[in-house]
Amino acid sequence: AYKQVLNNLKHILTAMNVHFDNWFSEQWLHRSGYLKETIAELKVKGHLYEKEGALWLKTSNFGDDKDRVLIRANGEPTYFAADIAYHRHKLERGYKKLINIWGADHHGYVKRMQAAMVMLGAPEDTLEIIIGQLVNLFSGNRQIRMSKRTGEMVTLEELLKEIGSDAARYFFLMRSPDTPLDFDIELAKSQTSDNPVYYVQYAHARICSILRKAAAQEVKPDGFKANLELLTADPELALMRIIAEWPLILKQAAERRCPYRLTQYAENLATSFHFFYHECRVISDDSQLTAARLSLVDSTRMMLKNVLSLMGIGAPEKM
Repeated sequence: AYKQVLNNLKHILTAMNVHFDNWFSEQWLHRSGYLKETIAELKVKGHLYEKEGALWLKTSNFGDDKDRVLIRANGEPTYFAADIAYHRHKLERGYKKLINIWGADHHGYVKRMQAAMVMLGAPEDTLEIIIGQLVNLFSGNRQIRMSKRTGEMVTLEELLKEIGSDAARYFFLMRSPDTPLDFDIELAKSQTSDNPVYYVQYAHARICSILRKAAAQEVKPDGFKANLELLTADPELALMRIIAEWPLILKQAAERRCPYRLTQYAENLATSFHFFYHECRVISDDSQLTAARLSLVDSTRMMLKNVLSLMGIGAPEKM
């Protein structure tokens, strides 16, 4: 049965355009004896003690509010014990930085896990834990209530079938993980400027349309030959400034673990382009100005395609 569940998960992740380099079975930790080896290592280092028939880890010595049980009085290991062994295995595979993404209901596990990492000999900053808040599903103004008790829920598979992976990925990335996300399914399906992913993708498609029109007139963008000094109008300058911000935005998104900066940047770039498009005629009788504006338009296209690609989202050429 577990194989069927696992295969179903892999199918859903593929549909979501999510790829994992490695799949790890918790069973291996128990059957191989690796979990026992991990506990033995902690014992040798003096981090364990027995009380009330159970085996305890001295996590309170490393910032936790109390010590934690690793082996229950009945001899069964806790989930925490398996988690420690799993993270030890990551360290042995040579990883220097471990980033975990946990749900808000696991917030209380942060200190104990960080303590265990230090006990294993890892630097204090090795384990970084990002806490993700809940997602509230809406259909227009109506919130979709979900309950484990009653079995009422919307699965990710159902969501993907309704809105597609591009919209799903974009909406999940729009907010900081520490902020609850209100996910409006009707908005994600809409083909209007109110839908941010449609708005950004439409900007890319519009640019591709401009470039096709230019190509039909045998005019191609060439940033090396174009006289970019002709681009002096405010919409042109504003668009160039946003393009120039990209290296800093990308650096901040990576270093601060905030991919939502990419969606913000994509929307700002799309907004600036749409304003430029309405204010500045790209293909005109002035061949030099046309060449300069086509170069700017093509640079915007490449930037939109790059940021969408980094988010695992398509950049359609026609819509």
